[in-house]
Amino acid sequence: MKRTLFDAEHLMLRDAFRAFLAREVAPHYAAWEAAGCVPRELWRAAGRAGFLGPSVPEQHGGAGLSDYRYNAVIVEELARGGFLGIGMPVHNDIVIPYIVRYGTPAQQARWLPGLASGALVGAIAMTEPGAGSDLAGIQTSAVRDGDAYVLNGQKTFISNGSLADVVIVVARTEPGRGSRGIS
Repeated sequence: MKRTLFDAEHLMLRDAFRAFLAREVAPHYAAWEAAGCVPRELWRAAGRAGFLGPSVPEQHGGAGLSDYRYNAVIVEELARGGFLGIGMPVHNDIVIPYIVRYGTPAQQARWLPGLASGALVGAIAMTEPGAGSDLAGIQTSAVRDGDAYVLNGQKTFISNGSLADVVIVVARTEPGRGSRGIS
């Protein structure tokens, strides 16, 4: 059955990303899995090729695309190749959208160019001992201290954590508000 979800531009991206994976990932992936780490150069190469941060606004070095199907192509090709240890979906689909949607202009200018270029790697710190990924059970707190927050708690299974430059951390900012007090 032929799918009609993607148009010609998505299929061009698929072909380009599939070739990128064959050239840059497939020959090395088993060694990276054994070492437990994907090299930074892969991220820089993916950024140079335009595979990181499709939703990053153009003024910050991205393509400025709001069409999530471009992200879906990346995820499908990683899965097709069995390259699930490469955290591009966390980077592209979780970290970058948080900064695009909720970051201040100063935060966007600081972080988005590096995330789009692959100079920076994004991670998410959500899971906690005893709570797993049940956000209602998290204990990590973030307490305002002047213009900053002081984080206190533990996280486990930080996706992309070993390479991370930018980490989205889930924490309780208003303990008495239940799920509305989580940021």
